[in-house]
This record gives sequence, C-alpha cells and structure tokens, in this order.
Amino acid sequence: MPTGDRGALLSVLVAVTSVSLGWGQTAPQSAVNLDHLGNPVQLEQQLRALLRSLPDAGARGAGPLPFRVTNGQARLGDFRLESGERLPGNLLVLRGSADLSGKLGGNIVVLDGDLVLHDGGQVGGDALVIGGRIRERGGSVQGEQRALETVAAPSATATGVVGQTVTRIAGLAGVLFTLTLLGFGMVLFAHPQLETVSDTVANSLFRSFLTGLLAQILVLPTLGLVITGLVLSVVGILLVPFVLIVVPLLLIAAVVGGLLAVLHAMGETRLRRRMAAGVRVGSANSYRYLLLGLSTLAAMWLAWVLFGWVPVAGALVFGASFITTWLLATIGFGAALLSRGGIRPAFAGRYVPPEAVTDEYLWATPQFGVTAAKRPPSTKLPRDKR
Repeated sequence: MPTGDRGALLSVLVAVTSVSLGWGQTAPQSAVNLDHLGNPVQLEQQLRALLRSLPDAGARGAGPLPFRVTNGQARLGDFRLESGERLPGNLLVLRGSADLSGKLGGNIVVLDGDLVLHDGGQVGGDALVIGGRIRERGGSVQGEQRALETVAAPSATATGVVGQTVTRIAGLAGVLFTLTLLGFGMVLFAHPQLETVSDTVANSLFRSFLTGLLAQILVLPTLGLVITGLVLSVVGILLVPFVLIVVPLLLIAAVVGGLLAVLHAMGETRLRRRMAAGVRVGSANSYRYLLLGLSTLAAMWLAWVLFGWVPVAGALVFGASFITTWLLATIGFGAALLSRGGIRPAFAGRYVPPEAVTDEYLWATPQFGVTAAKRPPSTKLPRDKR
C-alpha cells in the first residue's frame, strides 16, 4: 500500500474513533438536592436557572430534563399519582400541578403550580410549593408543609424603573382623560347644577368639608339601617336589589361630581385672580375652569409618577397626593350634599338674585381702567311723581 494511502486511512480511523468516543460520552447533569428544604430562596433560584437553560423553556414534557434529582425524579408539567400507586424518593414538579392520590415516600417540591392532596394521597416527607397553593382534599403531609409566593422573581419579568414610570403615566393620563370627559359632559348637560355646587365650595368650604367627612362616616351604617328596614317588610324585600344598585351609583356620582365642582372652583378662582391682577387671560368659561383645576391635580400626581421610585421620597409624595385628593373629594362630596346635587343654592353665597350682581361688581377689572364700585342708585321716579 502506498504511503499516501496509509496516511489517509490512518486519518479516517482517528476521526471515526473520536466520533465514537464522543457518542459514548454524556454531558454531566446538574443535580438538585431535595433532601433538605430549609432554604427555599436558594432552591428557587437554582430551579429557575435550570428552567431558563432548557432548549424550549415554554414547552411542557418536551424530552428529558437536563438535570437530575438526588434520590428522586423531576417532572415538567402536570403530574398525577393515581390511587394505590406508591412512588419512592423525592419528587420535583416544574410548571405544573401535582395531584396525589397515592403515596409519595420522600419530599415534594412544586414550582409554579399547586399541590392537590386527594383522599388517600400522602407525602411521607416535607412539601414545598412555590408560586402556588397546597389544597388538601382528604390527603396529608407527614412532615412540614409550606406554600410560598414567588420568592425570587425571574429577571426576565422584572419591571424596571422606566417600565413603572411609563405604566403610571398611562394610568394618570387615562384618569385625567376620563375626568375631562365627565367634566365637559356636566358643563354641557348640567351646567347650572355644576355652578351651584362650585359656588357652594367657594362660599361654604369648611362646612362642605365637615358635611362630607360626616357623610363618609355615616354612609355605611345608614345604608345598613335602610336595608334592614326594607327586609323587615314584605314589599321592602323587593326593593333591596334596587337600593343596592342605585345608592352606590348615586354616591359615586356625588363624589365624582363634587370633585369636578371643586376643580371648577379652583380653576375659576385662579383665573379670576389673574384677571384682577390685570393679566389678559382671554375668555373665561367653565371649560377653561375645569382644565385649570385638572392641570393642578395632574401636576400633583405627576410628581409621584416621576419620583415614586425613590424609596422614601416616593412614599411621601404619594401620601401627600392621596391626602390632598381625598380632601378635595370630601369637600366636593359635602358641597354636593349641601346643595342637593346643585338644586338648592342656599349655601352658594347667593343671598341676592344673580342678575342683581355682575362680574364687574364682584371683581375689580383694572385692565379696562374701571375700579370696583357699588351700583348707582336707581333713577326711576315713583308713580305719584311722574
């Protein structure tokens, strides 16, 4: 045989031998020890790292798992141990529920699923469920059982500061847009009532707050007494569903409408003061009043949206924003109750007919060179002197 052919044959034999040795070897598998379940945080971190290393982490039961459980076995997806069956050793169930009607000799760990112990189901060791619940339906656990929420959330689903900020901005924009639509609807269809409640806020601020606070304290006991009185009568029982539906809707309408009236009063006061200072502000109307009040409320919550991620300052800003919004809603709720939803203007400061007092009389308008003054006396003569 020529020397060149011998060299080529030797190369082929070496390659075949290398491939054969490679096929005969198996990659070392990671081991998960379930004999001791005293550190669930470390165990969950290990299990989630192993799950992320799977070729197809989202598939259930797709091939053997690339790790082993010491003195036991692992299952991906739902697992069921039928009645009369016995499984020795430990059991690990990942991304699925474990339904046990038979007997398990060792410990069991369930990740992202429930452990259901049916009649006859028994766990000879300890039971640990992470991201699920233990539901006993006749079965038992001989050792310690614990059901925990997700201890260590995977980094892939962790929400950063930017994501939280974007979510809060979207929520704030949605709330403001809803309030704007409701406010414009009130201006269009209930403008006199909105003006009455707004004037009640401006002229009876402290009384509106006390009324709203007292109403918040008494609303549930009063509703309970009303329902109890209806239940005691035969005809009243038929009205209980109606009361349970209508009364909460009326309360929500009073709170939201009162809050919009407070924002209307804030915007009107702000714009009127600028007008009194000589600033040309253009047309003054209820739409603009509402937008100014909403912008003030939005600026307050925007501070929390931007700085809410700061550990201490974020909590303080949120508390201040929440308390301020509650105060405004309480004042508006009380003003709505005092004015009977804008029908009774007794607390709105209208002690004289509205047509008898004009804006030029109530507010100084130096931008036109006119100072505030009282109305001149009437020049009409009595009938007997005409």
